[in-house]
Amino acid sequence: MISNQILQNTIDGLKTITRVELCVVDTDGKVVAATDDRMEKNKTDVLDFAASPADSQEIQGFQYFKIFDEQQLEYILIITGTGENLYMIGKMAAFQIQNLLVAYKERFDKDNFIKNLLLDNLLLVDIYSRAKKLHIQTDAKRVAMIIETGKGKDNNVLELLRTYFGTNSKEFVTAVDESSVIVIKELADGEGNKEIDKAARGMEQLLRKEEIENIRIAYGTVVGEIKEVSRSYKEAKMALDVGKIFFDDRNIVAYSELGIGRLIYQLPIPLCKMFIKEIFGGKSPDDFDEETLTTIYKFFENSLNVSETSRQLFIHRNTLVYRLDKLQKSTGLDLRVFEDAITFKIALMVVKYMKYMETFEY
Repeated sequence: MISNQILQNTIDGLKTITRVELCVVDTDGKVVAATDDRMEKNKTDVLDFAASPADSQEIQGFQYFKIFDEQQLEYILIITGTGENLYMIGKMAAFQIQNLLVAYKERFDKDNFIKNLLLDNLLLVDIYSRAKKLHIQTDAKRVAMIIETGKGKDNNVLELLRTYFGTNSKEFVTAVDESSVIVIKELADGEGNKEIDKAARGMEQLLRKEEIENIRIAYGTVVGEIKEVSRSYKEAKMALDVGKIFFDDRNIVAYSELGIGRLIYQLPIPLCKMFIKEIFGGKSPDDFDEETLTTIYKFFENSLNVSETSRQLFIHRNTLVYRLDKLQKSTGLDLRVFEDAITFKIALMVVKYMKYMETFEY
């Protein structure tokens, strides 16, 4: 549960403060952390002490202290030297490590709870009873955020974000798969997408400073009950996927900003193929030459404004009209007519979605 490295860092810090050599061993007498290698040859004394009823004991110039985790013996602390002052130092060090165990166990329990909550593995009654036991507020405003990088779920990313929010924050940072890290962010009254977006940009900047690339962040809608956090997580997952298809130029995408892309993403592929065949016959927008596609996208960018589009394309107005007429003859759709333009725009998005899904399948 708690790593040997954390125990080593802890006793190194205690040694710096107290100037006393310390060693932590498990119940089998195996050393897990030590400030002096010479303290590693006390296995017999450790096993005898572990079997005794005493909580502390002095043996041959060393003092031994038991460290419990919920009344279960977890570790034994050894310090060099004897005397009242060293006994007090040993008791304080044992107390510090025991508190560390409690903190990490609580963190592990909370992390496990959040994972099961996100994956809908808990009954409603279990959600509230476990939240109460773990001292997690059930009616706070929260939002699920997913952070994906080119490295997948890099443990470095997970720990960086945990450090970024701090151990005393109300945010939960976890992972449920091998591709991303999840942050459950708590919001104050009156806070919304503006504050969420600010938090997302803060995380992005942090990861970029660590030279982590291909960062994409997506988030769901704000929920007011802990039982709804899984819904916000599912929305964030959809926002991440839809963002890759239709907003590939954006690193941060909100579920509430997906627009028609959200609807297209939920269409079955056979229905999409039927729609494209109905609009373009046996053709596909991929069959259009680059000049035609550039004209189409620029025309949409300029809200179907012929004059502005021709100006940005550096072509005469009549040349643009000629291209639009040519497109109308081949597809039956006149992009200068709003309904036809909407149909064409949706068709382009559907094709983009189909191409993405084909890539995903393979």
